[in-house]
Amino acid sequence: MKKSVLVIALAAGITSAFAQDLTSKKGEPMLPEANDWAISLNADPIFRFVGNAFSGATNTNQAPAVEWLNGNQTIIGKKFIDEKTAYRVLVRLGFTNQTFKNSVQDDAQDLSTVIFPSIPAMVTDKYKHSTTNIAIGAGKEWRRGKTRLQGFYGADVMIWMASSKDKMTYGNTMTGNPTSVTQTSTPLSTTWDTDPTSGNFGTGTSSPLSKRMTQQKSGMTLGIGIRGFIGAEYFIFPKIAVGAEYGWGLGYQMTGKGSKTTEEQGLDASGNNIVGTVERKTEGNSKLGIDTDLNQGNMFGFKGSNTGTASLRVTFHF
Repeated sequence: MKKSVLVIALAAGITSAFAQDLTSKKGEPMLPEANDWAISLNADPIFRFVGNAFSGATNTNQAPAVEWLNGNQTIIGKKFIDEKTAYRVLVRLGFTNQTFKNSVQDDAQDLSTVIFPSIPAMVTDKYKHSTTNIAIGAGKEWRRGKTRLQGFYGADVMIWMASSKDKMTYGNTMTGNPTSVTQTSTPLSTTWDTDPTSGNFGTGTSSPLSKRMTQQKSGMTLGIGIRGFIGAEYFIFPKIAVGAEYGWGLGYQMTGKGSKTTEEQGLDASGNNIVGTVERKTEGNSKLGIDTDLNQGNMFGFKGSNTGTASLRVTFHF
């Protein structure tokens, strides 16, 4: 009899331990309720920062404060109709302005007057890079689960736009017909790396150039898409959950014509060598695709072969 009582008590204790209490010690509900609002953010920067701290890896350029500002952040807002259903709004507003500088030797200087250990005078080349990313989406979410572990699924409709602009200025002047040793038709200029995906973006090497870029504009990109999503989250504290979301959808986007402007030399009608500004148009493109997201938290647009990476998210309900 005593053994039976002990077994029943043990079973009851185990059941009680695994039967998750859906209220805190203060009586606060753990799960979302009708009329709750919520905001969901990409938590990858936090987990990467904490993981590096425990593994001994460097956190240089990995601080959450820096990564929260990158161009891939998508914020999801929710309004709960009831504890199992919510409307969603997805927002991405990204604006960046970066300025890079490089010192080059001043061509307007007679080097014969520079006596060691003096060094030639320097001038500054500048490169300004700016981007705009604006996107918005709306959808509906359904939830399942009676414990702290909640599953969810639903669909979103999204639109987005993006553009970029590069502008270069140079310290040395380009001259069509040099008349002195302090003038040159091939000024020492920086050839900038304008590819944001490269590891050398914003750097450059200087060399004598008879043609150099002064401005580059991308065409405006406009897109529309629809995606289904599925995910799960666990409520670690009352109304605070950590989880992951993964999506699959159909999207179409088109990019208009852009332009590249250069400063270069050519012959005028009289056969004189002059310096002029030349603008050349670049063709646009379009894309239609069905694929998995997410690309490091970015739910909008096409990101090539890097798609398919689900991100961790932290959600606050209030």
